[in-house]
Amino acid sequence: MSENVYAGVAMTRRAAYMYGANLERSPTGQVSTGLGIATSSGSVGLIAPTKDITRTGQEETIDGVRIVFQVTPGTEAPAEMNFYFPDRRALCMAENATHNLHNLLTLRGALVRDPRTWSRYLNEAIELFAAGSDVAFASHHWPTWGTQNVIRYLSQQRDLYAYLHDQALRMLNNGATGLEIAEDLPLPPGLEAAWHTHGYYGSVSHNLKAVYQRYMGWFDGNPSSLWQHPPQAAATRYVEVIGGQQAVLAKARAYADAGDLRFAAELLKHAVFADPGDAAARDALAGVYQRLGFGAENATWRSFYLTGALELRHGVKPPPVSDLGAGMAGALTIEQLFDSLAIRIDGPRAATESLVIDWHFTDTRVTLRLALSNGALIQTENPRTRAAADLTLTLTKPQLLGLLAGHGLDGIEHTGDPAALSKLMGLLDAPDPAFPIITP
Repeated sequence: MSENVYAGVAMTRRAAYMYGANLERSPTGQVSTGLGIATSSGSVGLIAPTKDITRTGQEETIDGVRIVFQVTPGTEAPAEMNFYFPDRRALCMAENATHNLHNLLTLRGALVRDPRTWSRYLNEAIELFAAGSDVAFASHHWPTWGTQNVIRYLSQQRDLYAYLHDQALRMLNNGATGLEIAEDLPLPPGLEAAWHTHGYYGSVSHNLKAVYQRYMGWFDGNPSSLWQHPPQAAATRYVEVIGGQQAVLAKARAYADAGDLRFAAELLKHAVFADPGDAAARDALAGVYQRLGFGAENATWRSFYLTGALELRHGVKPPPVSDLGAGMAGALTIEQLFDSLAIRIDGPRAATESLVIDWHFTDTRVTLRLALSNGALIQTENPRTRAAADLTLTLTKPQLLGLLAGHGLDGIEHTGDPAALSKLMGLLDAPDPAFPIITP
């Protein structure tokens, strides 16, 4: 959940592309998300757990149903577990095994998942539960019936993630970059022939790039990649070198006519970034994106292409104003709530400002100090130093939630200068939930 807390606006904006949120539900628009038909349209919340599952093999009886747990951290999610129902010979694989290749890195953005760990936990699930299972099911998709079918299914899923991990490492250790690895590595015939290993949601291409990113980062080792121009500055230079906007459009159309939609999109991307007001360039790129979308097996790739085409033709549709909601915000720790302030500090504007606010929480019996230092909001739990605070607040976590919701200091005991809090809030930057993606 942490990446959603810290990069929530950017991830939400890109999720609109990934899931085709603004596309028409039709054969030429959004038809699937790859993992399911559509994302949930219900309210978002988080129920605090009443029992912790801390180890593999832990058994609990809930409403008379025996459940044996397998803890699988660092697989599809940082905290994940599988459930085995021994009295019913049924195995729930959460999202660790679905009827497609899952994401090692979601296109909306997240931390890169570890396919090595993922594969090993799948192997452990086979060892622990498969022989005693008549059915395997998951949070998404349909069940797999029959013990031998369950074993085959889980084994192929296990081999899939291990193969992507190990082959990406083999190739990068031979000097291949992420782009080269993603272009050149086929799946073994035995995996290619299985429907549930196909890239309807994740893809071999972007998952291999994710493995490279996990181990090697963004840099491909070529010195020319160290200090590249940002997209708009690079685009104007490429367009100039090629001979101007009209020359770029002509060459891009020629590549598109020849069936090389990938390079046509690359050229037209530069044309749009060099001159966002060029209607011909925007329309040509939208057409190429549409063709790429219609040809994509992967549902999330399709949604990205078609949403790009939609926004080139009709502009960005501002998303409805949304926040974490009371259910989610209440589930965050106080540290996470203060972190959500820290990542909104306008560093250049706050660089020469300073303030100290002490927060005494009576319900958690913790004191947290927020100090603005060199443009960074530093958080210290139970500080040992006796530095004087500009403002000291005595409150509960629910009162903090009310304060952050705009209720001010109503009912909150405080000493010192309340202007320190106003100063802090005045240095927060409001994120843009409709920032441009396919234009500068």
